This record gives sequence, C-alpha cells and structure tokens, in this order.
Amino acid sequence: MTGINSNDRRAFLIKTIGGAFGLGAGILVGNQIFADPTRIASKVADTPDSHPLAPALQLGTKALESLDGVKDYTADFTKRELIGRKLLDSQIKLKLREDPFSVYLKILKPVAGREALYVAGQHDGKMKAHDVGFAGLAGTLSLDVDGSFAMSENRYPITMAGMKIMASKVLEQWLNDLQYTDIDVNYYPNARIGKVSCKAIETIHRQHPKDVKFQMTRLYVEQERGLPIRVQQYEFPGIRQKNPVLAEDYLYSNIKLNAGLTDKDFSLTNPEYNF
Repeated sequence: MTGINSNDRRAFLIKTIGGAFGLGAGILVGNQIFADPTRIASKVADTPDSHPLAPALQLGTKALESLDGVKDYTADFTKRELIGRKLLDSQIKLKLREDPFSVYLKILKPVAGREALYVAGQHDGKMKAHDVGFAGLAGTLSLDVDGSFAMSENRYPITMAGMKIMASKVLEQWLNDLQYTDIDVNYYPNARIGKVSCKAIETIHRQHPKDVKFQMTRLYVEQERGLPIRVQQYEFPGIRQKNPVLAEDYLYSNIKLNAGLTDKDFSLTNPEYNF
C-alpha cells in the first residue's frame, strides 16, 4: 500500500475489524434497570392493569424470568441494524456465559471467519478481535468495546450481547413509556419465526414524544421455553417517509441452553479459534 505508513495501515485495519463486532440490543452499563430484575418485577407489578402497556410488560417479564437458571448458551444470532442510512445484515455463531460474563462470536456473514472475544475482568476490559484476508494482517487486536473503531458499524457494543439484556432493554423502554397512554398494543399468540411457534406483542406510539426514539416495538417469545428470541425496533418516519423505519432486528435461533461452556470456550488459545 504505497503512501500509507505502518501506523495508518494499522488504524485502517483496526477500523475494518472493529466495525464487525457489535452485538444485540442493549443499554449502557452503569445506570440501567436490567441489572436488577427484582426492580423490574416491582415496577411491572405496580403498573395498573388498565394501562395499555400492562400486557406487554407482563409478557416481557415472563420472558426475562425464563432465563433464570440459564448459565450459558450457544445460538445462531442474526442482526439487521440501521447504521446511518444503510441497513447492515450479519449472521453470527455465538457463545455466551453469564458469570463471568463472556462472549465469543464468529461471523458467517458479511465476512466469514471474523472472530471476537470478550470476557469480563480479562484483557483490561477490551475485546479481542481479528479479521480475515488483508485486514487479518493486523493480527489479534485489543479494542475498546465502546470505542469508535468497534462501534463504527454497530449500534451496541459486544458487552450488550444476549437475550437477557435484549429483553431487559425492551422492558426498560416500556417502563419509561408508562407516562404515555396513546399507545396501541397488539398481541399475536400464534406468531411464527420459520418453524418456531411464538407469542408476539407489538407496541405503537400514535404520537411522537420528544424523548421517545422508537415508534413501534415487537417482542417475540418462544412458545416452548418462553425465551425472548427476537426484538424489532422501528423509528419514527422522517419527513418524506410514511411508515415506521426498521432500525434494529435481533434474532436468536438454534439456541442450546446450559451447553456446559467452559473457560476454554472463551480463551484466545482455543485451538478451534484463529486468534
């Protein structure tokens, strides 16, 4: 690459790799309600049954409770995110452990072979990542999970991965929306995602409050195990748009609960990985 020095090349490679590794819907760590399920349950219990959002909160709470006792799982993770004006699609193989919170992922699309690893309390709090092809020449990189490189093509960092945080995020959103009553709620008890039977609930704001980001939200709950497996979020339409705009679509499929994941599954030295 004539005319590009080694520092510039490394910065280019870091940006190329880092943009691939955001995961799942979530909210920033620090002051979020999802860290305290008891608090969520208490607030849901205090919601009057007459409020339009009561059925959504009850379904979401049950879905979150379905993850009690789940220590780890593997899954296929599919996401579609609006980044700028583009919808970006990714297919990912995911391993997740709750304690210590650990995530391994391998990208299948758009660029097969990319890998990322995050373990709470290790690697100075950074995500380990590597790419393939030319970008892979940078080797294994240490990236700030919410830094500009890692977030350049993602809405959320890898620390927000997982069904628990996804469901908690939606519940917090609905709890914040309790101040509004001009909300339509639609319940679909016989929804399907492929061959998977689900319950789905959809909330729609009829007006656009200044502090509300999404006009329409859909939560899908697996019938068999009660797991929160999909969330879709639609932003309010722009001036020249008539319908809500898809901004986030996160789907967990082929989920294997309590898969017996060990430290090896989240180790840079795992011979099955290419770090």
